[in-house]
Amino acid sequence: MVPNHQTEQTKFLLSPEELSEFLGLGRTYTYRLLTTGAIPSVRIGRLRKVRRTDVDKFIDDRLESGAEGCSE
Repeated sequence: MVPNHQTEQTKFLLSPEELSEFLGLGRTYTYRLLTTGAIPSVRIGRLRKVRRTDVDKFIDDRLESGAEGCSE
């Protein structure tokens, strides 16, 4: 067996299962995000992979500022 030298921080491509675990989402909803293009993915043979940078962008695009809507 080949040792896996990739860590969570350095892993460039994620499988849908890894993405689901990383985001804390269910498998069905994760695949919906991929098939609708909300999170871009690439097919490599029979596998679907997601770039970590695209996941980070997906999260950044959905960040909500705590200052908005605050009436002080």
